[in-house]
Amino acid sequence: MKYLLILLIFALCTYVGFLFSAKYTKRKKFFSALIAFADKLSLEINYSRERLKVLIENFDSKQRKSLLGVDEAFLQYLEKKEELSSETIFKKAGVLKSEEKDAVLLFFKTLGRSDVENQTKEINSFVSRFSEIKTTCDQEQKKYGSLSLKLGIIAGLFCAVIMF
Repeated sequence: MKYLLILLIFALCTYVGFLFSAKYTKRKKFFSALIAFADKLSLEINYSRERLKVLIENFDSKQRKSLLGVDEAFLQYLEKKEELSSETIFKKAGVLKSEEKDAVLLFFKTLGRSDVENQTKEINSFVSRFSEIKTTCDQEQKKYGSLSLKLGIIAGLFCAVIMF
């Protein structure tokens, strides 16, 4: 019984460390998907001149999952079902910092507001900003993501040794 309890506590500590490290991985995946989304928008706006709603709906489904529902909230805004605010667009995106939320919200607010040439310039400007944020996310994920997991394992081992 004692060994089972020790194993359970070790697994719990490791799981908590994994949860903390998953936050950094989600942020990294979010900005990778957002950059891919913005690049696709820039390309499609220039060449196919398709409507914005159709372009968002046709975006790759694997990367749409990484956008944490931000694209779906924007589609709701385009269909006039909801307003475009920080509360509505970031319902599922709790892993983002407030500065990152502001940049993403500004990106979505500028979509479809100008002509093709200016829209492409704005999207490319946002892509460069998102690339800088993604670089920061990569560094934080390497630093704190693995650290969280390792600390969870060490805390589990520490508890196991104390209980043993």
